[in-house]
Amino acid sequence: MKRSNRKLRTLVGAAMLSAVAFVLAFLEFPVPLSPPFARMDLSDLPALIGAFAYGPLWGVLIELIKNALQLTSTATGGVGELANFLMGAAFVLTAGAIYRFHKTKKTALLGCLAGSLAMGIAAALANYFILLPLFEQFMPLDQLIASFEAFIPFIHSKRDIVLYNALPFNVLKGLAISLITMLSYKSLRPILKGRETT
Repeated sequence: MKRSNRKLRTLVGAAMLSAVAFVLAFLEFPVPLSPPFARMDLSDLPALIGAFAYGPLWGVLIELIKNALQLTSTATGGVGELANFLMGAAFVLTAGAIYRFHKTKKTALLGCLAGSLAMGIAAALANYFILLPLFEQFMPLDQLIASFEAFIPFIHSKRDIVLYNALPFNVLKGLAISLITMLSYKSLRPILKGRETT
C-alpha cells in the first residue's frame, strides 16, 4: 500500500510540476547583450526540482511533457520545442543523476554546477545545428550575425554566436535556476515526497 501511495504521489507531483513548467514557459524575458528575439524563461526550474525529488528520469519526463504541451501553440513547427527539450533534458538529467548518487547539499550543488555546464554545451549544439538554421529561414545569416554583433562586437560568425552568447548565457540560466532550486527545495520536498524525505 505504501509503495502504491508513493507511486501515486510521484505521478501527481510530476504532473503538477509539468503544469507549472508549461506556464513558466510563457513568462519570457530578454537575454542580456542579445537581440530582442533571443529570450529566456525559467521553465526548467520545476523539472530540476522534480529530478531532485523523484529522480533524473522524472525530470526529463517533466521536460518532455512541458514541450509536448507547448506544441499546441508552437511558432517553430516543433523545432524550438525539440531544442528546448534537449537543453533542459541535459540539465536535469546531469544534475539529477549526480544528486541521486548521494543526496547531500554538497552533491546537489555539484550536480547543479555540472548540469548548468551540460545545459550550456547542449545549448551550443542546439543553437548551431537547430535554432540558428531555423532563424536563417527568416533572416539572412549576415543579418543574423550583425544583430548579435550590435551587442557583442567580437561576434563575426555563427560559431561566435554559439561560443559568446548561447553557451555562456545558458550556463548562467542553469546557475540561476540552480540557485532558486537550492533555496527552495528543502521547503518543497515534504510537499512533493510526503514524510518519506531523503
